[in-house]
Amino acid sequence: MDVVCIGGGPAGLYLALLLKQHGLAARVRVYERNRPDDTFGFGVVFSDRTLENLAQADPISHQEIVDAFVHWDDIDVHYQGQVVTSTGHGFSGMSRMRLLTILQRRAQALGVELSFEAPVDDLAAFSSADLIVIADGVNSQLRELHAEAFQPRVDMRPNRFVWLGTTFPFKAFTFYFKESEHGLFRVHAYRYEEAGSTFIVECTEETFERAGFEGASEQDTVAYFERLFADELAGHPLLTNRSIWRQFPTVSNRRWWTALPSGPRLVLLGDALHTAHFSIGSGTKLALEDAISLLQSLQHLQREVADASEALCEALEASGRALSELTARLSEPGVEDAVVASGGELPVPDSLIKAALALPPSFDRKAALDRALMAFEAGRRPEVASVQRAAEVSLRWFEQTERYLGLSPLQFTFSLLTRSLRVSHGNLKLRDPELVSEVDRFVAAEAQDRTGLTVPSDTPPMFTPLTIRGVTLMNRVGVSPMCQYSAQEGLIDDWHLVHLGSRAVGGAGLIVCEMTAISPEARITPGCAGLYSEAHEVAWRRVVEFTHRHSAALVGIQLGHAGRKGATDVPWRGERPLTEGAWPLVAASPIAYEAGSQVPREMSRAEMDQALEDYRAATRRAARAGFDLLEVHMAHGYLLASFISPLTNRRTDGYGGSIEARARFPLEVLRAVREAWPEERPLSVRISASDWYPEGISEAEVVCLAELLGQSGADIIDVSTGQTLPEARPVYGRLYQTPFSELIRLSSGLLTMTVGNISSFSDINSIIAGGRADVCLLARGHLFDPYFTQHAARAQGVEVSWPSQYASVANFRARAD
Repeated sequence: MDVVCIGGGPAGLYLALLLKQHGLAARVRVYERNRPDDTFGFGVVFSDRTLENLAQADPISHQEIVDAFVHWDDIDVHYQGQVVTSTGHGFSGMSRMRLLTILQRRAQALGVELSFEAPVDDLAAFSSADLIVIADGVNSQLRELHAEAFQPRVDMRPNRFVWLGTTFPFKAFTFYFKESEHGLFRVHAYRYEEAGSTFIVECTEETFERAGFEGASEQDTVAYFERLFADELAGHPLLTNRSIWRQFPTVSNRRWWTALPSGPRLVLLGDALHTAHFSIGSGTKLALEDAISLLQSLQHLQREVADASEALCEALEASGRALSELTARLSEPGVEDAVVASGGELPVPDSLIKAALALPPSFDRKAALDRALMAFEAGRRPEVASVQRAAEVSLRWFEQTERYLGLSPLQFTFSLLTRSLRVSHGNLKLRDPELVSEVDRFVAAEAQDRTGLTVPSDTPPMFTPLTIRGVTLMNRVGVSPMCQYSAQEGLIDDWHLVHLGSRAVGGAGLIVCEMTAISPEARITPGCAGLYSEAHEVAWRRVVEFTHRHSAALVGIQLGHAGRKGATDVPWRGERPLTEGAWPLVAASPIAYEAGSQVPREMSRAEMDQALEDYRAATRRAARAGFDLLEVHMAHGYLLASFISPLTNRRTDGYGGSIEARARFPLEVLRAVREAWPEERPLSVRISASDWYPEGISEAEVVCLAELLGQSGADIIDVSTGQTLPEARPVYGRLYQTPFSELIRLSSGLLTMTVGNISSFSDINSIIAGGRADVCLLARGHLFDPYFTQHAARAQGVEVSWPSQYASVANFRARAD
């Protein structure tokens, strides 16, 4: 195979040497536009896991890399005049130039053809190559030249950063958070060799502009930060290496490979293919692991070629044997006479003739190469997507660091260390048990101060109590409201009693009952629960009394109106609009939810007044039924959400336009509910903090909405996202909605509940300890395991009481086998 690598950075060089080392290519050429000793930046970082991958791929270059490492386990966080140290992180750094030198030398030793100062602007000269690898960096010209095929997306992030160096020998990976008269600067610093360290400075665009860095020279930048960080640098200078201010581009591509009409296949690699923010130190890691993954896919191709060659040899041998036998048979005495006598027929079996004349099987190398590239993309894309999701959350933490400045140094550090949501309370406890114990003590002491209860200092964060108005949750775990679609004319039955009662017995601190309609016309489906009659009130009271009698859980109910998403069938029958028995719909604007859905009426003032009365009546019934908490549903595209989102509110009266106007009717509902709800009982509101769609609700509007809700009587905000439009595309992932809860909690000062892909008790501990939410709601987690909280308590050595009927389980120990 003939392979050409465009770009002599880590991705291109490492793939080139691996292809030669493993015998996958007869010829490998690398073309680099810069000189061999040109490089941007200073150092690179590797995790211990990355090193294991390199050792398996090429032990020789791995050993050279390891020999050049500076290793550290600690992270130092300098914040508010204090230093908080965390240990056990296992990272190594080295000079980027040293890394490139090692890879260049190893590639040359293996026979790779290296060409420097050799820019490649088009690929016509390589039409005879089998594979062209585009690894020419984040600003790849060749990727843009073939943008129609690759469909790249480049998201330029707003923060500004500059990559500097220093001779200061940092003993740990170091973060500085320091303010000047112009704003807050964040520094990511680490040592990569005995007398060399990387010193990256980052700030918001506003701080960048106030400091006058637009058009500043490298010398101006260095002078500014040598003054600001004079104490930290202790006389050591800052160094430059093309240290210009820039914005970080998050690069992704819809397609990873394509074929040129002339024949060669093109594949992207490294920063040309994807980027991950430097705050998680994964750019070089991703590049090298790309090379390893592509190598493995091409090894499958090699095996295909070997199998095809073996099949070819076997076919040729069989054909040769048949031909020899045929020749021998035709050479026998009397054959010629027999042919004449038979009118030209050969006196041999037809099968022997066919075998002798059989063509060998063909092998399509290009189709096989296509399969290898498809396998590379299919196998590698999920891991890259996971890293990029973590990097996205991490970079947003640094974009919004000002938001965290109200946290104590300890909680600030915990938030920083767990910012990507891939490092959890449990992961960190394995690495640094002393720091996590200190964090747990902090959370326990804070809970004790706020509730007046005695909270042991070693209590895991999820098992600390929380007081909201006149009620106290005994832990931070809640059962999220989940529609069961099993009511008859709004009346719930024994299914709901068992469904909710079992989760209460399972130890959750809060049970929030499903979205409950305030009127028959407010239902989503005919199976939705209601609270618009005395019979409904009686049925719900039965659930509440059971829960209070047999558990310590508080019980909440969620009141809502389906709006334009109403009059549909239950999910297991397709959730389609009802063809019989449908009721008329209302919404903020006359916009159908999706094609085929009923078009709602624009809600009139008279209909608003009727809805207000329905909310008041349902609230009074909820109070008499004994619910401890009431939640107003203003999310997921239902009636009140349709007023809030700019995507579904096209009104030109006093209920459309700005967020204050769009929230006007929902706030009227909230105030009406607050007036009808007992003073000592808390009130929650569920909102969609993102529509996951262009021109949807903005972060600024979400914070404004939360503040308006707090001013109108909400005690806690239940933060969800989406479901506004069917064509929305949420970015799913671990704890994917938690950052929105954190946004509201830290910006508004309100208590929050978070929901969405919370799947472990370590997730919950991370959320509570990091100040990201006050309560964690689990839906599917509780469907899978009604006793989730009890099992989490057992795993962490916490005693949570069981009902008397289950007392014997206290000494039970399950075996894994």
